[in-house]
Amino acid sequence: MFKKPKTLKSFRNILGGAFLTDEKTTRNLPYLLFLAVLAILYIGNSYYAEKNIRKIEKKQKELRELRYEYVNIKSQLLQKSRASKVATSLSKKGIKESTVPPKKIIVK
Repeated sequence: MFKKPKTLKSFRNILGGAFLTDEKTTRNLPYLLFLAVLAILYIGNSYYAEKNIRKIEKKQKELRELRYEYVNIKSQLLQKSRASKVATSLSKKGIKESTVPPKKIIVK
């Protein structure tokens, strides 16, 4: 009659669970469990690495934004601390720039 292919029989054994009662499988069960644990650890490690990569990218974006803010504030400070800007802002309050040069005090 018609012979079933060996791969089809093996596939049915796996789906039906008959391979679990086979002597070869029970003898190699610790090794198979070890491989399963390694696979789980490998998958977990990849998820952990992806999570860390997302955190790093988020922190890098935050760092770039803070750097832009730093440069902006620094340029504003330089603008406001120029002598001409300070003199105009103080003249509005009634304080004038001294025209008399400072005198040197010598202590003996």
